[in-house]
Amino acid sequence: MKLIIQIPCFNEEATIAGTLADLPRAVPGFDRVEWLVIDDGSTDRTVEIAQAAGVDHVVRLSHNQGLAAAFSEGLEAALRAGADVIVNTDGDNQYNAKGIPDLTRPIIERRAQIVVGARPIGTVAHFSPTKRALQRLGSWVVRRASRTDIQDAPSGFRAFHRDAAMKLYVFNRYTYTLETIIQAGRLGIPMVSVPIEVNGPTRESRLIGSIGQYIRRSVGTILRIAMLYSPLRTFSVLAALLALPGFLAFARFLVYYAAGRGDGHVQSLVIGAALIAAGAVTMVGGLIADLIAANRVLLAEIRGRLLKAELERARER
Repeated sequence: MKLIIQIPCFNEEATIAGTLADLPRAVPGFDRVEWLVIDDGSTDRTVEIAQAAGVDHVVRLSHNQGLAAAFSEGLEAALRAGADVIVNTDGDNQYNAKGIPDLTRPIIERRAQIVVGARPIGTVAHFSPTKRALQRLGSWVVRRASRTDIQDAPSGFRAFHRDAAMKLYVFNRYTYTLETIIQAGRLGIPMVSVPIEVNGPTRESRLIGSIGQYIRRSVGTILRIAMLYSPLRTFSVLAALLALPGFLAFARFLVYYAAGRGDGHVQSLVIGAALIAAGAVTMVGGLIADLIAANRVLLAEIRGRLLKAELERARER
């Protein structure tokens, strides 16, 4: 079996050598361990340093496309390079590479096809109380949305079986961490969490410019993912929020009308009818979105089968 460890990178010349130095060349259960760097349009010496450190594969994107795009490109490149299992880690050496055997063990033992490393959030010294609370909240929301038990949803230290990697496609351009868990949960891909350790910070986070920005982006990401993968439930809630005040306004008018004072409260009738109509239109939108979501699942399955057939032909050649 072949393990490929992929590292999405953008201007990581100060940290990539240390990250690669910590990566293993032998992991229990694998005959070969290779390293792959995805250069997300770096303008520094990231690639040159990685090649000097002995990286086996380099994928170069034409320009900076973001972490999610680099992650997806890495998965496909690793599959085409013959990976049976893919481990994703960060170029800033945030995750302790000694945890890679723990990440891959559930896959080798056929207990899971995706394994997410769970950081000790409560004890990480460089995490502020606000960041810890947000990480826990985000993980709780993703667990509810994906119907899984992943403890640390924002963690990027993960292992993927090749069959799972073929089925995943990230629509979000900001980050892949939340969407892949929800997508895998909806597709029924078995996932588990394992505890991991982290290294000290080597640079400021590029995904979290400020707490406010992190909250805005995370909320937007979760809402968009919810609409992508649970559209009927999401639109049903929105429809109820719109229609309920409409029914209350309508009932208010009926009460006054029954009392013979309806002439002065026509505005309640108009507002109520408008809100009920908006709720009905939103519900219809949810039904249409649910049909589109079902089609998206079918397209993901077709994409996975086509990619699998392509890889099998390549192996035969």
